Amino acid sequence: MARPPAPWWRTAVIYQIYPRSFLDSDGDGVGDLAGITSRLDYVADLGATAVWLSPFYPSPMADFGYDVTDYTDVDPLFGDLSAFDRLRDRAHELGLKVIIDWVPNHTSSAHPWFLESRSSRGNPKRDWYTWRDASPDGGPPNNWLADFGGPAWEWDDRTGQYYLHSFLPEQPDLNWRNQDVVEAMHDTLRFWLDRGVDGFRIDAAHYVMKDPELRDNPPRTRKPGVPTKSRGELDLMEHRHSRGHPDLHEVFAGLRDLADGYEGDRVLIGEIHEYHWPTWSSYYGAQCDELHMLFNFSMLYAPWEASEFRQLVDDLEASLPEGAWPNYVLGNHDEPRMVHRFGAQACRIAAMLLLTLRGTPTIYYGDELGMLEAHIPTDQQRDPWGVRVPGLGRDGCRTPMQWSTRTHAGFSAAEPWLPVVDPDRRHNVAAASADPSSLLNLYRHLLHLRRREPSLTLGDFSPLQAPSGVFAYRRSAPDAAPITVLLNFAVESREVEVDEGTVIARTGPAGPQPVAGRMTVGGSEGVVIRHRDHG
Repeated sequence: MARPPAPWWRTAVIYQIYPRSFLDSDGDGVGDLAGITSRLDYVADLGATAVWLSPFYPSPMADFGYDVTDYTDVDPLFGDLSAFDRLRDRAHELGLKVIIDWVPNHTSSAHPWFLESRSSRGNPKRDWYTWRDASPDGGPPNNWLADFGGPAWEWDDRTGQYYLHSFLPEQPDLNWRNQDVVEAMHDTLRFWLDRGVDGFRIDAAHYVMKDPELRDNPPRTRKPGVPTKSRGELDLMEHRHSRGHPDLHEVFAGLRDLADGYEGDRVLIGEIHEYHWPTWSSYYGAQCDELHMLFNFSMLYAPWEASEFRQLVDDLEASLPEGAWPNYVLGNHDEPRMVHRFGAQACRIAAMLLLTLRGTPTIYYGDELGMLEAHIPTDQQRDPWGVRVPGLGRDGCRTPMQWSTRTHAGFSAAEPWLPVVDPDRRHNVAAASADPSSLLNLYRHLLHLRRREPSLTLGDFSPLQAPSGVFAYRRSAPDAAPITVLLNFAVESREVEVDEGTVIARTGPAGPQPVAGRMTVGGSEGVVIRHRDHG
């Protein structure tokens, strides 16, 4: 009996687009939906199969769209619903799935729901958010901290209580223990599902359920299981009660039930910064009707060593429940650019790692060009996190996409909302496309191989023995040619034992070549080898 086809998101390559920064079509210096639509052919030609759009909802832009005032519309800055429909239609014509951001933990403080909730203690929507009296000393109700700095509570003079905000004061947290909130938020999902979106990236998914007793968080006593960036005073606390309450499973089950009611394998992908693998993996899997997939951020701040990356992959694979599908992320709109964290040469190996591991990879726009992290002077920073907590700003990774050597890298005819950073005018699509050895063309080649080789899409993963400094693994699928990947993280060459096969990709310059027995892998080089088909 033939196997049922895998859901599309298992074989997908997701390309994340930050709408403000992809392409400005109307000359105001800010990217928009029409600009994205005009460049979707680039995404399809690259080899990605899905686009994930960061928020484009109406918003005061206190957190650039993650403070929503209407979940069922488009901010005029980006266009309108008709512009979204045109984007959706063009994406589907090109074979691209459309994933949009959904922000369930909080709204904008300017959202009509919160304006009602804030109007009086007796308003019917008062309980749509979390309001509490001051503590006996007049301070906040507990010691929870906001991710963007300071207490997670804001005093409201009008009604004489504090409200909860896990991020900015302009982003009050919804109360998901109120069934009216659950139904209202489910309706926002239905709106977009009815409009033909293929799935959702769920922002801050594990924040939506907190301890109902609002107990204080204890001080941190252990380090997270994987390397993470320093986040100031937040690192001094275990966020045990302010997020990830066990009732989260019920919330996710409700979302899954809703999504599964639609045809076409609509996907739910959770942003969950949880580094205890058993907890992280409990939210999905074949026996768990919750999320379809979780973003895996474990590699973002790992030391650039083969042993470290192998251990992270081994730990993830060992923790996955039955039927769960891995995901790997090396960059996004919240983290410094990959080239900044790993180095320019390492980005080539990182690309091969991302696109040959078992699981669904996510590419952040511009990483395929090696776009640089921008240094934004303190007095010019736009990101509220960086303004409130110096050193944690995210402006540097959100600069405009670089299309050409024209003014503002072809992003806009006007001064862009953030500066373009391409000092040698090489990290743009036009220049990189013309250079056979560019990082962009390496991405294109690897993505072509991924589509062509069944072992690289749905094949199993098996780590291999290798010399120090080399991460080696095998990908294999039934009735398909097995693939070996050799990634030399060291700066010196390594001699590696290999089975007979043909080199079909290298991070360095070389065409296909037969190998057998022993081969040299150069310093900071990656190699993909195709072996003979089974049988």
